[in-house]
Amino acid sequence: MDWITIVLFFAGLGLLVLGADWLVKGAARLAAAAGVSSLVIGLTVVAFGTSSPELAVSVRAAWLGQADMAVGNVVGSNIFNVLFILGASALITPLLVAQDLVRRDVPLMILVSVVLLLLSLDGGLGRLDSALLFAGIVVYTVWIVRASRRENAAVAAEYEAEFGGEAVRRAPVWQSIVLVVAGLGLLVLGSNWLVEGAVVFARWAGISEVVVALTIVAAGTSLPEVATSILAAIRGERDIAVGNVVGSNLFNILSVLGLSGLVSPSGLTVIPSMVAFDLPVMIAVAVACLPIFARGRMIPRWEGALFLLYYGAYTVFLVLDATKHEAKEGYATVMLQFVIPLTAVTLLVLALRVFRLRRRGVPIASAP
Repeated sequence: MDWITIVLFFAGLGLLVLGADWLVKGAARLAAAAGVSSLVIGLTVVAFGTSSPELAVSVRAAWLGQADMAVGNVVGSNIFNVLFILGASALITPLLVAQDLVRRDVPLMILVSVVLLLLSLDGGLGRLDSALLFAGIVVYTVWIVRASRRENAAVAAEYEAEFGGEAVRRAPVWQSIVLVVAGLGLLVLGSNWLVEGAVVFARWAGISEVVVALTIVAAGTSLPEVATSILAAIRGERDIAVGNVVGSNLFNILSVLGLSGLVSPSGLTVIPSMVAFDLPVMIAVAVACLPIFARGRMIPRWEGALFLLYYGAYTVFLVLDATKHEAKEGYATVMLQFVIPLTAVTLLVLALRVFRLRRRGVPIASAP
């Protein structure tokens, strides 16, 4: 391991922080200038931009005929986005969840995840399947932008109160666009350098290639989302922090897999283990968002910690499975028979509690 690798690793970390800062600033200003909410900017410009590493990796892998990498990258990133990124962001500051996200975007994320599983049951995604997915991202983007523009007056009042009218008017649109583009560029470059350095570190430490591929490389393409959502939470742009994750997951399935399947010479093959385990986990994670988000439309710190614990549990299982460790069966038994059922019961109780409070006319946000 040479000094260049060390320099690139820390330089990549610095570029991620700087790029995320520029992206959040530019996105917030574009939201004010365009008359759309910061939630919509988080769901589109920020989410699509921070998913560019996933797009580059999956499309290239599909073009080269490496379908497992193309599909696995998307599924793994979606699980990472919800459990790790939202968990870490909520630990920094409790995240407020917009009503539109609970009513519209999270159910859509669940629906799209289920559709992906259904399309994969025959063992692959053909060109027709991929074209259907890609058409979905076009329709979704046009839909949410038009819906947001209809709320222009409310949005203007929101930004007047949050940023001050003079500050918004003094920021030229071209400067905001430059900030967004430059921020995205720094995020992509920084994530590449950080991943390359992390892989070298792992090999130098004697960690197996399989473990590196399942952990560092898989999470590496989501580093822009990590930096952007966490910094957005710190800066108070909590709509961007949450919207970035939901929007990225939608973009990954509809656009990344859609384009990957269209450029692949023979479509995308989905291996049986992915259909049997990883895709259901991705759906379960998406479903878990609904009752958690709906509870007061807030993600408190303890639920953020729960998300992080579950991502750790999922990663441990992947490592045990990849290394064929003897503890895998016992670990799987504990997770399937105790941890997951207990969590499901907890989520059900939360959902029923929210439903009862609404029927009684109690404001959810005021509920303890």
